[in-house]
Amino acid sequence: MLARGELAPGGKLPSARVLAEEARVNPNTVVHAFAELEREGITETRRGLGTFVRDDVDVAAIRRALLKQATARYLATLEALGMGKKEALEALQEAKNADKSR
Repeated sequence: MLARGELAPGGKLPSARVLAEEARVNPNTVVHAFAELEREGITETRRGLGTFVRDDVDVAAIRRALLKQATARYLATLEALGMGKKEALEALQEAKNADKSR
C-alpha cells in the first residue's frame, strides 16, 4: 500500500483483522507482518490507536528495494527456464505492449 501510494508516511494501517480478510490469510500472519514492518523501522504502533507508517520512512527506497526483489525473482525464473537476456527483453516488451492494448 505504501509503495503504491495508497498509504503515505504518517498514515494509519488498516487493522490486522481487516487486512487478513482482504488477503484471505490468518490474522496472525498479518500480526507477524506488522511486527516485521516495525522491526524494519517502517511502522510504529501507538498504543490504543493502531499501527502507523513512520513519518520519516523513505518510500522511494522501499520502492527500489521491492523492484530489486522482483527483478531478482524474474532473473531466477529466466535462468531456471534456460532463457537469456534477449528472450527476457522480448518478454518484457510483449508484456508492455499487452498493457498498452488494454
